[in-house]
Formats: sequence, structure tokens, C-alpha cells
Amino acid sequence: MRLVLKGFLLSTLVIFLFESCSHSNKLSEPADLPNVKMDTAILAYNPRNADKRIDEVVMQLHKTRGFNGNVLVAKKGKIIYEKAIGWADYLRRDSLKLGYQFELASVSKTITSTAILMLMERGKLRLDQNVKEFFPNFPYDGVTIKLLLTHRSGMMNYVYFVDDIFRKEHRDQKKGITNAQVMDMIAQYKPHPFNKPNIRFLYNNSNFMVLGAIIEKVTGISYALWVKQNIFVPAMMKHTDVYSKAVYNKIPVHVIGHDRGQWKYSVAQNFLDGPVGDKGIYSTVADLYLFDHALRKGVLLKKSSMDSAYVPRNPWLHGHFNYGYGWRIFEAPGQQVIYHTGWWHGFRHIYLRDMKNDITIVLLSNLANGSLLKLDDLFNAAGMPIVRKSAYNGTGDSTDD
Repeated sequence: MRLVLKGFLLSTLVIFLFESCSHSNKLSEPADLPNVKMDTAILAYNPRNADKRIDEVVMQLHKTRGFNGNVLVAKKGKIIYEKAIGWADYLRRDSLKLGYQFELASVSKTITSTAILMLMERGKLRLDQNVKEFFPNFPYDGVTIKLLLTHRSGMMNYVYFVDDIFRKEHRDQKKGITNAQVMDMIAQYKPHPFNKPNIRFLYNNSNFMVLGAIIEKVTGISYALWVKQNIFVPAMMKHTDVYSKAVYNKIPVHVIGHDRGQWKYSVAQNFLDGPVGDKGIYSTVADLYLFDHALRKGVLLKKSSMDSAYVPRNPWLHGHFNYGYGWRIFEAPGQQVIYHTGWWHGFRHIYLRDMKNDITIVLLSNLANGSLLKLDDLFNAAGMPIVRKSAYNGTGDSTDD
């Protein structure tokens, strides 16, 4: 009888472990996607073959507008220009290299939205689900994943809310806080939202911080590990990582952000560099081109899911600009450019994907000045539409984050 009982318990344990492993594997199982192999051969580039017109424009941007950063321009699956210009860390006189990682700031949102759509495809969440289904103590009613993706949740900006709490309560500002800790703070303090859900578009980092928290809740692992296993590895983005100050005392990268358009204002990471999803991903110009390639080839998402991310979900601005699921949208007759900007702690970027002409432009800068507002000549040289709001209203509108 004792042997039978032991056998039964052993069998039960085996079944339990098998089911647990199966459940864990299902979280990482891709959807039914085309069997497309990534090929890093698309990164091949010889500087001697650099597009001379683009080089002239970029160097002029550096000399007259103070652009400092890394640039990549690709057309129809081939890099036609790539260059590192200026300093990685001015105080140490460390020159930029093409393989150096930049804090992507809000360009990270494109990867977070991709992760959410991947989990949707795998049946782990629905876009119409309420945040309270994942965090019952979330203090706002009617906020769904879709509203977070489209910046229509009406939430306050956690960056200012948390900063205010840390200053008033004299908390340690060197150690980063996690997404889960921010969610707890929101539940505890219940900061007043800007407006009711789904009233209007209001670009806000809180939306994608909450999406990062939902990814961790659904998968049972860290945001950093999930996107690495399910996005960076399949897309062969070998030089892309998530670095949170909640995990790292010092972010292990060479590139330092410089604020106010001046070299003397280098930015040290603090507690606000802990939450991820809205920011926190570090990458290179080449890896962002691989990400673009993986999306175009269907390596990460079904075409229907990817197309849904590019559908305008808000009222048009100047008749050409909109926001979908984690992507900014520019449309003109017969033209569509999917892009995102980024601006955080001395970093300022723009990442553009011309869907009709198959052009990718990546500019990553660690000197936050106005140089990225003067890209018309670069757009013309690359053969893509001018993606600048003031080009359509004449008011000198700035590229927002």
C-alpha cells in the first residue's frame, strides 16, 4: 500500500511538473508566424560607399545645429549611410562608436507595444481588458489596455507624481524603483487623473509604465527578460538590453546623456530610471534597423496584428499626424511613415520607417538640443516625406516626445 501511495504521489508530482513546465513554455511560444529567418547580412556596410548627399546633410547638421550622435539610413534592405559623430561622454572625451548603446527613451514604447500585441496573439491578454483585472487596487475605472496603448487613459504622469513624493518624503533618489512599486504608490496615493478615460489623446509615460507592469504580471517574469527572450533574440538584436536602476547601481553603457543642449550638463540616472516599458531599453542604430526588418518580415507578429498597430486611433493633427498602438503615424496621399521620438535625461531620438518606400532612418543623440527639428534636408536626401509638424502649419512646432 505504501509503495502504491508513493507511486501515486510520484506520478502526481510528475504530472504537476509537466503541466507547470508546459504553462511556462506557452508564455514563450510564438504565434503561428511565417518561418522567416533573420539575416544580419542586411547590416553589411562599407563607409566608402556612403551616400554622399546624405553625408553632406548629416555633417552640416553636426556643424551648424550641434547634432551629436549615431545615424543610420537604409533603403530597400540595404544600409546606405551609417556614422557615429561626436562624443559618447564629453567629460571623459570618449568618442562615439557605432556599437554603443543609447537609452532609447520613448522609442522603447515601440517595443513595449510589440510585446503587448505578441501576448495578445498568444491568448495571454485582450486589448479590451481592464487594468483592474491585473491590479485590483488600481484606483481608476474604465482604463483598458487599448486606452493605454493609444494614450487615451486620462492618467496623470507618474514621472511628476513619483518625483513629488520622493522629494516631499526625502526618499533615496539614487536607487531605482520598479514598475510594481510605482503601481503600489498609485494605489496608495490615488493621484488625481487628468481626465476620464477615452476623452482625448494625452501623451503620457504612465500608460506604458502600466503596460510594462502588465507584461510582468501576465508572464510571471521581468519585463527585461521577456522582451529579451521573445523580441531581442528572435530579431537578432544582440546589442539591445533593458537596464533598470532598480537592478543596476550603475547602468553599464558608455553613452552619457547631456541635457539643455550643453556639454556641461551630463545627466546621472536616478530613481526615475527604474520603471521600464515607457523607457529603459538601450540599443544601437543597427539593432533598431534589425527590429524594423523583423517587423516587416513577420518574425515577431502576424501582419494583421502589425497592421492594427498602424491604424490611427486618435483625431488627426494638421491632417497628417496621429498615434496608433505605440507608434506615431504620418500619412499623406500614397504615403505612410511609422515612427517614434524619444526625449529623456539628455537623450533625444527619432526612429522613422517609411512603409511605402522601404526607408529606415535612425538618429540617436545624447545631446538634447534642437538639431532633430531640422531634418528636412535629410528627408529629401533619403527620398521620404518630411515628417515635421510645423511643415504643415508653419508655426515652428517642435518634435514632441
